[in-house]
Amino acid sequence: MAATQPAAAVPWPAQQWSPGTGARPALPSSALPGPVVERLRRLAEEAGPEPLCAYVHDPAAAGRRAALLRAGLPDWAEAFYAVKANSFPAVLEALAPGVDGFDVSSEGEAGAARAASARALIATGPGKTDAMLTALARTGVDFVSAESTLELHRIAAAADRAGRRIPVVLRVNAATAPLQGALCMDGHATQFGIGEDALPEAAAVARALPGLDLVGYHFHVVSNNLDADAHAAHVQARLHWAVRAAREHGFVLRVLDAGGGLGVAPRGGAPFDLGRFTARLRAAPPPPGVRVVLEPGRWLVADSGYYAAQVTDVKEVAGCRFAVLAGGINHFMLPALLEVALDAAVVDVGRWPYACPRPALTDTTVSLAGPLCTPEDILARGIRVRRLRAGDLVVFPLAGAYGWEFALRGFLGRRPPVHTVVRTTSQRVSARSGTGPAAAAGAEPSPVEDTSR
Repeated sequence: MAATQPAAAVPWPAQQWSPGTGARPALPSSALPGPVVERLRRLAEEAGPEPLCAYVHDPAAAGRRAALLRAGLPDWAEAFYAVKANSFPAVLEALAPGVDGFDVSSEGEAGAARAASARALIATGPGKTDAMLTALARTGVDFVSAESTLELHRIAAAADRAGRRIPVVLRVNAATAPLQGALCMDGHATQFGIGEDALPEAAAVARALPGLDLVGYHFHVVSNNLDADAHAAHVQARLHWAVRAAREHGFVLRVLDAGGGLGVAPRGGAPFDLGRFTARLRAAPPPPGVRVVLEPGRWLVADSGYYAAQVTDVKEVAGCRFAVLAGGINHFMLPALLEVALDAAVVDVGRWPYACPRPALTDTTVSLAGPLCTPEDILARGIRVRRLRAGDLVVFPLAGAYGWEFALRGFLGRRPPVHTVVRTTSQRVSARSGTGPAAAAGAEPSPVEDTSR
């Protein structure tokens, strides 16, 4: 038998390529919720001379996710939505009743959270500005995560200006990282948090500053972890560490912020088992008086959004076929930067405004490229299409998180995408996603499909 040849190298971004599995079929439009398809076709027909780029938001889907999470968590665990994942106002309004509060990292996010009637705010992230800290001190904040001793002094100054005392937790950059995911912020040198060797000094500073109330510790170690058992073990291990460390650092532990990182599985992958995760949490409660905070972001909102871009050109270059979309990483950076493989669906559009023949690709594999002047503007590779014409729409599900907020908006100065809201109300889910009844047991639910078609 001939030796197997190694897979050819794929240029960055290679996140859409699975060696040995061949091309992935594009989804038909019937795999998308009916209201999403109807809205996009109408917008494409009404777009005029400009090709359509759009985010379709289904805020109710985010609300359902929040309710699912809150129902599974024990009473002593709290969920604060990470606004950085998606700050679209209708999505925030849908999430606010179902979570304990919002996690914000800027003055703008704090304002959006307040406008959505958030129950409470926590503030995390490096590089907090004095304006942000002052605004939070004046309007109220559940706690602020301090990233350094300098930041502790700046938080204390904001507290003094507001005439208030601010609860703080120390963000820890631990020496070991127990979780794996798309991004790891712990276990190696990063710009986040305070190294374990510097924690005694930071705790002493926090205890000494008159405007601060040191209440606990904060960890955020990973993004998009899919191992429920490992995630529960991480929360439990950090809790045990925090109880011991607070005793050593001379204060009473009241808060452990265990961060986010609940993963969203790609097509064909096993979803994060929410039921197993929450059951393991319930089996190991914290000491009395200690709150355990989680900061889910993408897990709550990924399936509440869709990104769509119209095909402006189709071509073959050096034996490879490309569809050039009207929007790319200037609108939707997530697939490239975080190496997240997403499905792509094709939605036919009848309108063709040009006198020339309409070019098309049929029964072939295509790379989906954006319009930017860089070869890095690729949203997907190895997508097998039955037919894809110039003027049709390519739609990416699971685009409700780290979409427009995460994009290279200024590159080439192109128009921003349209943002539109739909509601999908059916309980039927796509069989492709392997959820359905499992969602009731805590598995990751899929975008619901409309049954009125």
